[in-house]
Amino acid sequence: MNIKEIIVVEGKDDTSRIREAVNADTIETNGSAIDDSVLEQIRHAKEKRGVIIFTDPDYPGERIRHIVAQHVPGCKHAFLPKHLARAKQDKGIGIEHASKEDIREALSAVYELVEAQDGEITKDDLISFGLIGGASARRRRERLGIELNIGKTNGKQLLKRLNMFHITMEQLEQTMEHIIQEEEDEK
Repeated sequence: MNIKEIIVVEGKDDTSRIREAVNADTIETNGSAIDDSVLEQIRHAKEKRGVIIFTDPDYPGERIRHIVAQHVPGCKHAFLPKHLARAKQDKGIGIEHASKEDIREALSAVYELVEAQDGEITKDDLISFGLIGGASARRRRERLGIELNIGKTNGKQLLKRLNMFHITMEQLEQTMEHIIQEEEDEK
């Protein structure tokens, strides 16, 4: 699998693992203290080839994603669920621990961020699907994030991501039907 865009990752272990899974170039942020020269390198890469932000599914990874997206608008985003990025014996979370297949799948389900706008999905829709304000809302949001490959979010972030990634009401309804059916089957 060849990736045209340059992938922004956190460190050299992520780069090594990605290169085992796909043919791609990376830029390493070396943690969340991203300096201006790295941001300029990412900006240049976006202009020339495009950029995919692919950070760890944890707080520092989300912080890096936010910093890069804020300074270099128009980047694409790939997400890996936390359970697919766990190290053996639960000794860390990161892209470097993911399987080659999971990395390929995440990179094949890339989203392009667009300017925030009023989308067809509303806060009321999230409430009706039990994604905010309910006892099982957090678990449902996590499952939805995995199913749609949009990452883990809180309620406010979920509404923003659904609309920014142009997830349609039909996609949301179908995915939620699937999640609710799984919950029923587990009982």
